[in-house]
Order: sequence, then C-alpha cells, then structure tokens
Amino acid sequence: MTASLLAHLTVDPASDRPPFEQVRLRIVELIADGTLLTGERLPTVRALAAHLDLAPNTVAKTYRELEAAGVIETRGRSGSFVKAGRHDAQDAGFAAASSYVGTARELGLDDDTIVSMVQRALRAT
Repeated sequence: MTASLLAHLTVDPASDRPPFEQVRLRIVELIADGTLLTGERLPTVRALAAHLDLAPNTVAKTYRELEAAGVIETRGRSGSFVKAGRHDAQDAGFAAASSYVGTARELGLDDDTIVSMVQRALRAT
C-alpha cells in the first residue's frame, strides 16, 4: 500500500548517491524484504515527490528506471504497481485479498463491511 512505502522512504541529502537512485534502491529493498508486495500500488509521482520534497521529474525518473528493470509496471491512469516481488505466501495472500476486495466492491459492499466480513471469516476458521 502507498502508506507502506511512504513510511519507509526518506532521502539523505548528504548522500553521495543522487536522490532518484536512493529512492530506486530503497523500493527494491522494500520489495525484497516483503514490505511491498507484488500487485501493490505505488504512490503517484506527485505524491511521492511531495512526501520526499523532490521534484516530480526526479521521482518520474526513478519509476521509469524501475519499470525498465521490470520491477514495477505502470497501468496508465490506474497508476504504478509492484511487478516483481518475492512470489511467496505473502504475495499470494495479498493477491487473494485484493481479489476479494475487488469482488466485494463490485457487489456494492463498503470498506467497513468488507473488513467486518474478513474478521468474521478469521473467527470462523
């Protein structure tokens, strides 16, 4: 989720690495350690740039490089998403949860009801 990334990303102005490289490396680390999961949506370029106090072009360059490396994918107006993950149980669980939420929203359920149903399912199993 976007909050996961924002909570774990900072840029060190004293670093020898350029800001776009710091952000790129940190996103790769967050995917590797399971903080970011396959299919998870990344913040918009503008939101991440504002959070890090960087120029939007700097974040856009980071996203372009990550996309060229096959780490993320951009789906037009839908945004950018983690493409290459660990492909473990957490990734599979996130994919299942995302599918459930999508189906529940298509059925017209609100977020509180969706969460309540997951909690009930957890208690029932």
